[in-house]
Amino acid sequence: MATDAYHLAEGETKAQSEKIVELARKVQDGQERLTGLKNKAGAAARAQYRSGGLPPGAQLALSSDPSMYLIGQDLLRQGEKATAGTISELTRTQKQLQQYAIDASARWQVLEENRVKQENAKREIEQKIKAAEELENKLEAEEKARLLQLEQEDQYKAQKAWLSTGVLNGTHGAASEGGKRALAYAVAQIGKPYVWGAEGPDSFDCSGLTSQAWRAAGRTIPRTSQEQLRLLPKVAVKDMRPGDLIIYFDDASHVGMYVGDGAMVHAPRPGRSVTLAGAGSMPIKAIVRPDA
Repeated sequence: MATDAYHLAEGETKAQSEKIVELARKVQDGQERLTGLKNKAGAAARAQYRSGGLPPGAQLALSSDPSMYLIGQDLLRQGEKATAGTISELTRTQKQLQQYAIDASARWQVLEENRVKQENAKREIEQKIKAAEELENKLEAEEKARLLQLEQEDQYKAQKAWLSTGVLNGTHGAASEGGKRALAYAVAQIGKPYVWGAEGPDSFDCSGLTSQAWRAAGRTIPRTSQEQLRLLPKVAVKDMRPGDLIIYFDDASHVGMYVGDGAMVHAPRPGRSVTLAGAGSMPIKAIVRPDA
C-alpha cells in the first residue's frame, strides 16, 4: 500500500509539473502579446500627439477636400473600432495573465503537497523494508531455508486448492502479439532481484516488472498495481490469456503476469528474485488486460 501511495504521488507530481510548465508557456505568450498590444496603443497615442492633439473628427472637418473627408470618415470609424478592439484585447490579456498566475500558484501548492506525501510514503516503505531485513538477518541459514520452505508450501497448497476448483477447465486463450512480446520480456527478467521502486533493467518491483514488460510490447500502462486494476479492462479468470495481469489481495498490492498453464511470472518481495509461481498461489482480486 505504501509503495502504491509513493508511485501515485510520483505520478501526480509529474502531472502537476507538466501543468505548471504549460502555464509558464501561456504566461510567456501572454506577456509577448501584451507587449505588442501596448506598443500598438502607444503608436496611436504618438500619432495623436503629432497631430497637435486635435480629435480625428475635427481634423477631418477642417479638410478642404470633400472626397478626402469622406474617405477619412471611413478610416476614422475603422480606427476607432481598431482602438477599442486593442483596449479590449489588452484588458482581456491582462486578466488572462492574472488567472494564469493564480492557477500556477495553486498547481505549485499541489506539487509541494505531493512532494511531502511522496517523501512520507518513501520513508515509511524504507523503514518497513529495513525492519524486515534486520529481522531476517537475525535468522540462521537453516531458519532462512525453513522460512522459504514454509512460504513455498503455503503457495503450493493455495495453488492446488485453486486448481482443484476447475477454474482453468476449458481455458485455452492464446496470447495476443503484444502479450507474447510482454511475456517474453517478463520471463527474460527471471533471476533479477526485487528492489522496491525499481523498473529495470537490473532489478524490479512487482508493478515495475509488469509495466516495463508491456512498455517493451509497445503499450504504456499505469505504474502501480492499484492503478492497473482501476484503469485496465477486467476479464474473467476463465477468459484469461498469457500476457494478462493478475492483481492480488483485497488492497490490490501485488501483481503478476499470466504465463499460461496456471502459472505466472512476478517479482515477489524484497529478498526474493523475479520468478515463476502458481497463478493461484495468492488470493486473486481481478484479471486485467492491457491490450483489450
